[in-house]
Parts: sequence; C-alpha cells; structure tokens
Amino acid sequence: MKRAMTAGAAAATLLALATPAHGSTAGTTTLPTPPDKIVLELVTVNGSGCPEGTTTVDVAPDNTAFTVTYSDYLARIGPGSPATEFRKNCQLSLRAHVPGGFTYAIVKADYRGYAFIQPGANAVERAGYYFQGMPQTSQRSHRFDGPYDDNWQATDETEYSELIWAPCGEKRNFNINTELRVNAGTSNPATQTSFMTMDSTDGSVSTVYHVAWKECPAR
Repeated sequence: MKRAMTAGAAAATLLALATPAHGSTAGTTTLPTPPDKIVLELVTVNGSGCPEGTTTVDVAPDNTAFTVTYSDYLARIGPGSPATEFRKNCQLSLRAHVPGGFTYAIVKADYRGYAFIQPGANAVERAGYYFQGMPQTSQRSHRFDGPYDDNWQATDETEYSELIWAPCGEKRNFNINTELRVNAGTSNPATQTSFMTMDSTDGSVSTVYHVAWKECPAR
C-alpha cells in the first residue's frame, strides 16, 4: 500500500541525500556530489512492526541521510503476550529518482530503541538491504542478552569496496527489511516479560540511513 509521509504530501516525498562517500568508511576518496537533489518516494510499508500510520520518513537537515521513525514497533514475550508477538518486522520499499550520471548506495544505518530482557532471554535486531531484482543482499544482525534494561543502539556499516550500488540508468526500488525478535532462552515466559522496541515513550526514536554517491561510467 502506498504510504503518505509527514510534513505534507509534496515535502515528504523530497529527500535530499547528496553526500560523497568518505569519513568512517575505509578506502574511500572524496567524490563529486550530484548537482540536483534525489527525490525519494516511499512506495510501500508492510509488516507487523509498522502498522498503517505508524511510520514516517524525513530528510536530514544537512542533506546527508534520511530518517525512518516508528511509533509501534514492539516485539515481546511474557504473560498475556500473543504467540506471534515475539517477532515483528517491517519492509520499506523506496523508489529513488537520481540525478543523471550518478548512482547511490546505503553506506551506514543507525538503529535505536529500548529493551527490557530477563536473565537468560535475548533479543535480536536484524536488517537486510537490496535493490529490486538484484541477487546481492546485505544482511546484518545484533544480539542483546539479558539481563538488560536500557536504551539500545546498533549500527550497520559497509566498507566502500563492498557497497551495493543502484544500477546506473535503471529504475529499481530499494528495499529495507528490519526485524525485532525476542527469545525466551532459559527464562520463563509464563511468568517473565521481555520486550524490545524500535521506538520510545514519546514515539520519536528514529532509524537513520546514510548515503554514498558515485558517478556512473560514461556511455
């Protein structure tokens, strides 16, 4: 289902992501940035972790990243928890309109949330990234073991030489699959509750995706 984003229909579909690949990514050099903005459209949002109206996408003020904010992304086990609540997922499908002569890749993703995990239990945050129709899939996971009662943060970062670039001159959606999973382990879910969120009490914890650019080969 096509999803509207915050800050108005027109503004919400504009995503300026003009930044060269450099900084913490090893083996990179400063590259030209596109002369125009990339326009990114959120085509679909699907999954138990992102019910309708609970997910937004916004541009970073410095035009170097886009931010996904969830307000109802919670996996849990314990008394009164439905059997399916131990795992939540969300798939975002994004369509990028890239300035001519350039392509892009996701170089880094920052995830945040809160977790309460009983001794013996554990929770996992997992994310995968791929372009429509391409076999290359980058997948990362982060495990948190109980006892744990705190904010959590996880970062997926890719070396420049291993980045998966959008095919030059082609229109392919970029897909992001995320998952939260809580496992009972040696804890007792009949009496003990464990949970992991990708949100906060004010519903404003965000996931940030950082973008790298490069020029396409001359035809």
